[in-house]
Amino acid sequence: MRKRIFIVEDDKNVQDMLKLIFEKAGYEIEISSDGQSVYNNNREQWPDLFLLDKHLAGYDGLDICKYLKSNDHTRQIPIIMLSATPGIEPLAKNAGADDFVEKPFNTGNLMTIVAKYLK
Repeated sequence: MRKRIFIVEDDKNVQDMLKLIFEKAGYEIEISSDGQSVYNNNREQWPDLFLLDKHLAGYDGLDICKYLKSNDHTRQIPIIMLSATPGIEPLAKNAGADDFVEKPFNTGNLMTIVAKYLK
């Protein structure tokens, strides 16, 4: 069974690029452009990993990360924060993120980090 990645990113260009590279690598991808989909998501099958942008329209990715890490269903799912915010590392770690990638990012580096959590 293919590993599933849930990408929460509001930039359509970044969505398209991430979808392309991860599907080409064999992952199943689900994309949402806002954080509300995470809060409203009562699903039977959770993803194997979340890629979560810090800045979303109307939502703070750090708050979403805290929510996911406090929820029994999602607590153990790795979260990788994506952000153009300088110094995102301490903020991401404080929110409970497993890792972070600063934008603009190197695709190979992002793929390596994702693969590390989806072994």
